[in-house]
Amino acid sequence: MKLRKNLILGPLAALILVAPAWATARNVTLNVSKMTCAACPLTVKKALEKVPGVSKVEVSFEKKQAQVTFDDAKTNTDALLKATTDAGYPSEVAKDSK
Repeated sequence: MKLRKNLILGPLAALILVAPAWATARNVTLNVSKMTCAACPLTVKKALEKVPGVSKVEVSFEKKQAQVTFDDAKTNTDALLKATTDAGYPSEVAKDSK
């Protein structure tokens, strides 16, 4: 009976250990058109950095865009869009980013 239990639990344990490897780092560009001053990118960046799973944020006032790297097992683009909107800066996914 013990051997049978190990035959079942062994593969399950392996799946649990490998599961985090299925997560993928994704990059997305958000158009944030309502940024009007040099302080706006700081607010947008801080809002995006608070989203769990976000690992990198670069915001360009000149381009009115935010480049975001995130773990797709922890968050998604909808959460990123909500974060910027809640901070007062509605955004949309750039067409070339989909």
